[in-house]
Amino acid sequence: MHDNATGSAGAGSSATVSEAGFQLDSRLAGDCGVIGDLPLSRVLLMNDSRYDWLILVPRRAGVVELIDLDADAYAALSGEIRLVSEAVRRHAAPLKLNVAALGNMVRQLHVHIIARREGDAAWPGPVWGAGLIEPHDKDALAQVCARWRLALGLPG
Repeated sequence: MHDNATGSAGAGSSATVSEAGFQLDSRLAGDCGVIGDLPLSRVLLMNDSRYDWLILVPRRAGVVELIDLDADAYAALSGEIRLVSEAVRRHAAPLKLNVAALGNMVRQLHVHIIARREGDAAWPGPVWGAGLIEPHDKDALAQVCARWRLALGLPG
């Protein structure tokens, strides 16, 4: 597990009723830096320097599958996936975007948005299980999270 170099986004703000009971899965918390919060989702950066790899986690307790979200939250997540995907395309210039909600290792609903490039460490296969993770050092993780925060227009 890696240090969460950026701390928890939205610290000090009160949770809404719909966020009551939300807790980020410990594996995601350990493997990612926090970029910030969109209206529905916490935005994370997978701490693997080989990829531009963002993760959206709806701040809803007990949600495992997309279909566990009510219609409004489902629509909000779809919009946030589009927003983050557009930012990744604009700022990382991938050949292909991989967008996936798997949940086999971490049950908590989370959506991966990964910039893929020909010749990256896993190309053309999936990123999961492809070689060893190359984590950022603590300062680099904080800097990369700050760059994505700026790209997404989130408060610092």
